[in-house]
Parts: sequence; structure tokens; C-alpha cells
Amino acid sequence: MPEPESWDDIPAGVWVGIDFGLKRIGLAKGSTQLGSADPLCVMRNINGTPEWETLDSVITQWQPVGLVIGLPLTADGKVQEITHVARGFGKRCLKRYQLPVMWMDERYSSMQASETLAQLRHSGQRRKRTRKEDVDTLAAALILERWFASQHK
Repeated sequence: MPEPESWDDIPAGVWVGIDFGLKRIGLAKGSTQLGSADPLCVMRNINGTPEWETLDSVITQWQPVGLVIGLPLTADGKVQEITHVARGFGKRCLKRYQLPVMWMDERYSSMQASETLAQLRHSGQRRKRTRKEDVDTLAAALILERWFASQHK
């Protein structure tokens, strides 16, 4: 399935955002109509084998029109080893789900997610302790929202 060429070619509807990691993969869902996303859950990535059942369940439940995967680059925007691993994961997603797979620069998404969760906790809007899984799912939502915003430029 080829990548859409422009925003006009992007299917409207629900998209799943993915924050790829070597141990955990954060998942979120969002809507092109709202341009916003919500954290969902984390799937484990054990020795390079993603917990596909978790993503299968998300796909079944939300029936997305596509996937947006965060592309892990170095701070100066260069490709690194995990970039290639993430691209391989994206190819497997494309083959497994037959949905468009789009890429979004994920630099600083986890840092931004951590800061947001700390601010919510400090302000009293969040009472529970922040877990790594919370950071991963919020990072996935932020990646998806960035992608929505980039498509409207």
C-alpha cells in the first residue's frame, strides 16, 4: 500500500499512534477530525518480538484507517540503529494489517510526555505515580498529534 502523497489523500478517521521502543511500544488513538489523540496501552517488545496480540486487539477495537509510527532519530536528526529497527517494525505492521504506515519524527516526545505528566501531578490533576508505561502511551499520543498538525500545513 503506497504512502498517501498529500493531506487530501490521507483517509479521515481514527489513526493509531505508536511510540516504538526496544522494550515497550506505546500505543494511542486519535482522530483526523479532532486532530487530537488519547493514550491507550503499552505492548511489550521482548528480544525484538512485539506482543502482537496487544496491537491486534487495538486494531480490532478501534478499526483505524492507518498507523503513525514515531521515527527515532538522534538529537541532530540523523538515523541511528534503532531507526532501522523501527522501520522493520513498520514494514511488519504494513504486511500484518494492510493499513497505511506513516512516519513522524519522535524526537523529544518521551521527554515532553514526562514533563506533562510531572506537571499534572504537581498541579494535583494526577495523583498516581508516573510509570514508564504512562510516558510511552502519552508519547505515542503526542507523536500522533504532531503528525496531525504537520498534515494541515
